[in-house]
This record gives sequence, structure tokens and C-alpha cells, in this order.
Amino acid sequence: MKLVILDRDGVINHDSEAFIKSPAEWKPIAGSLAAIARLNQAGFHVIVASNQSGVGRGLFDMAALNAIHDKMHKALAQAGGRVDAIFFCPHAADDNCHCRKPRPGMLTDIAHRLNTDLNAVPVVGDSIRDLQAAVAAGASPVLVLTGNGKKTQRAGGLPPGTRVFADLAAAADALIA
Repeated sequence: MKLVILDRDGVINHDSEAFIKSPAEWKPIAGSLAAIARLNQAGFHVIVASNQSGVGRGLFDMAALNAIHDKMHKALAQAGGRVDAIFFCPHAADDNCHCRKPRPGMLTDIAHRLNTDLNAVPVVGDSIRDLQAAVAAGASPVLVLTGNGKKTQRAGGLPPGTRVFADLAAAADALIA
């Protein structure tokens, strides 16, 4: 199975220090939806794995999160793309759960549910916790320089073997090549 796992905020859509709390705040990064469509056309299953601690903090509820994802699905469909599943951690950072990145629980859950091994599966993110979760789950870390990506790159300490791309479009092109 050709599989790619994407973080949401900062990779597919613009991120916000104040969280993405409503569909109106969800705005795709230029080229990201077309990149997902190209991945689909190349036979990739695209999964989203996203920390959504705003739910656990009470900043927005599940209805708002579902509405945000509905907007993303519709925008992707208009671009000729799709995500096959969305996995998210709704817990706040201090809940000490197993699913919040940088812990690998969300990614290992994806592997279990898809009955696949994450060895060499690209996990695309914009933060060090995305990359750390990828490595902990045995996947391949990919950093994009959108969202918090430039800050993450400047901070250093990227896991060995991390591939770096300007954005999801460039990452998708490299994965498809």
C-alpha cells in the first residue's frame, strides 16, 4: 500500500497561534489541495494525523472540528483530491495521553487499523513533534517549511534522515517521482 500521513495545520492549511476553531478560520495553503490530488492520482492513500488540543482545552467542540474537516473534504473534492481518513488527538498537552504527537500512538493506531507497517511511510509535518512521532513509529520524517516549518528547521535537532521541502506541493512531487 502506498501511504502518506500528513499533519493538518501548517501543512495542508494555514496555522494559527490561536488555533483553527471554525470552518471560517480554515484556509488551505496555496498548492496543498492540488498536491493531495496528485498524491491520490499517483495511487497514494492520504491520511491526516493531527493534534487538536483545542478540543481538550474547550476552545472548540467536536461539532466545530467536524465542520472544519467537512470544509477540508469539500475543498479537496473540488481540487480532485481526497483524504482517506482523519485521525486526531483531542487531548490537552498535560493529559499525558499516548496519542498526542510526539508520542507515536496516533501513528501506530493508523498502522494497526490499516494493517500495515509504517516502515518508510512518509509522515509530513511542520513541527519537531511531527518528526519525532514519525521516527518513534518507524516512519520516515518529512519537514515542510510552511506553518512552523522554518522555525522548526532553524531550531535544529531534526531527526536523522529528515527530508525537507518548501511545502506540501514540493514534498508530493518528490514522493511521486
